[in-house]
Amino acid sequence: MNTATKNLEDDHVHILRLIDVMEYIVAHEASDIAHIESIVEIIRNYADGLHHAKEEYHFFPFLATKGFSAQHGPVAVMLHEHVLGRDFVKGIAAGIELFRKGNLTALVDIHKNMKGYSDLLRSHIGKENNILFRMADNALTEADHHQLLSRFEEAEKEHASSAGSKEYILKINELTSYYEI
Repeated sequence: MNTATKNLEDDHVHILRLIDVMEYIVAHEASDIAHIESIVEIIRNYADGLHHAKEEYHFFPFLATKGFSAQHGPVAVMLHEHVLGRDFVKGIAAGIELFRKGNLTALVDIHKNMKGYSDLLRSHIGKENNILFRMADNALTEADHHQLLSRFEEAEKEHASSAGSKEYILKINELTSYYEI
């Protein structure tokens, strides 16, 4: 059976591949700003714009109807980490702007924020995949999963009006190919 948690885990596969690219860039102190800008775009529009939107507007509120608190416990932790991730992305974007204005030392802050984001998201995804989603699977019925998958499909359609997830997955594929990851 296709489940809501499996749908979210499938997104995680692509997000982790993007994190692999970020970790490579940081480890090799790469300075291709166009690639880093592309990473920010992918995070903002795919990882955060679509994936986190599916979680925050559909999955987590649905879990609340099953007794999962948004103020305490795993859902609260995930929501807090989404905010932390956005802060790292803001730091990357601010660093790009400074770098483009000629401040070459901004690359240090870009890499620091990329590392922070990578570390956070790798841990975050591990917690979701191995703890929260397993708890959700125990609480959700087959009908619940179907309802959530329908909502996710609508979110995908709305998102596709700008640029679909397939476009961002292709961009991730291009980056992983470029860096031979």
